[in-house]
Amino acid sequence: MAKNKFHDGPGPSQRQLRVGELIRRTLSEVLARGDIHDPDLTSRSITVSEVSASPDLKIVTVYVMPLGGGDYRSVIDALARNKGEIRRMIGKKSALKFTPDLRFRIDETFDRLDDTREMFSRSEVRRDLED
Repeated sequence: MAKNKFHDGPGPSQRQLRVGELIRRTLSEVLARGDIHDPDLTSRSITVSEVSASPDLKIVTVYVMPLGGGDYRSVIDALARNKGEIRRMIGKKSALKFTPDLRFRIDETFDRLDDTREMFSRSEVRRDLED
């Protein structure tokens, strides 16, 4: 089983997974509707790919990817700059008793997938796999 990003235990609890998914869906909706009035956010489509909650549910790490790539740093900065407003919206729209602190990170999964595809397309790797 995959290890949790916050501890070396067996993985996230069902509660962590539920809270993460609730926040992911809520934040995706907020960003898609343009509820946050920041030109750096409203001018871009941003995918919220994953939200990982800490075991105590006080901190969540939000993994995002701006569609079309580009300047990742400006997206992370804009999300961090609007963190208070985003947190209030999540608190209002979700049934959570406590809205966790938000940390924003770029989702590098897509980059790793491209690297993996490139690796498997190399002739020496294909040759080794065929043997």
